[in-house]
Amino acid sequence: MFKGRLEAFSDGVIAIIITIMVLELKIPHETDIAALRPLIPIFLSYVLSFVYVGIYWNNHHHLLQAAQKVNGRTLWANLHLLFWLSLFPFGTAWMGENNFATVPVAVYGVILLFAAIAYYILTVTLIAHHGQGSPLATAIGRDSKGKISLIIYALAIGLAFVKAWFGCVLYVLVAILWLIPDRRIEKTLNS
Repeated sequence: MFKGRLEAFSDGVIAIIITIMVLELKIPHETDIAALRPLIPIFLSYVLSFVYVGIYWNNHHHLLQAAQKVNGRTLWANLHLLFWLSLFPFGTAWMGENNFATVPVAVYGVILLFAAIAYYILTVTLIAHHGQGSPLATAIGRDSKGKISLIIYALAIGLAFVKAWFGCVLYVLVAILWLIPDRRIEKTLNS
């Protein structure tokens, strides 16, 4: 099967996810700068989630550029990823509306963890379809960054119950880890 429809559908879902998240930023009725103060946690949670959705969109794009074709398992693995990404607006809103309280921060971490697991499943599914000797498998390699992220998410969920901000700091750390450009796929495709 060709991958074009999968890419287009995924791009559309991700665009909707970002739209839903931004709609949670309610406009204050007052006109002074103090009216923005209650929106700070909501805005911060939005920024974090926007960065994460951007990271997923970017990596998904690169992953599918390295893939030559898709199959039914790939379609289901991709839907699995999109399911977890579609929960970002809920986790973002709940965490922001409740000033980064313990349970919303932990639930946000669970969403991040399962989105990361779903992305890993998608990569494994694509590699199985293309073969271990494929350029895609070479580009992904051992995926140390992905495995480290899973460990940090699990740690962050637990730490959220100690102090919610500990979990948030680890979520930001993982986002920074992924913002550092990963050129494995680009290098493989260009060689």
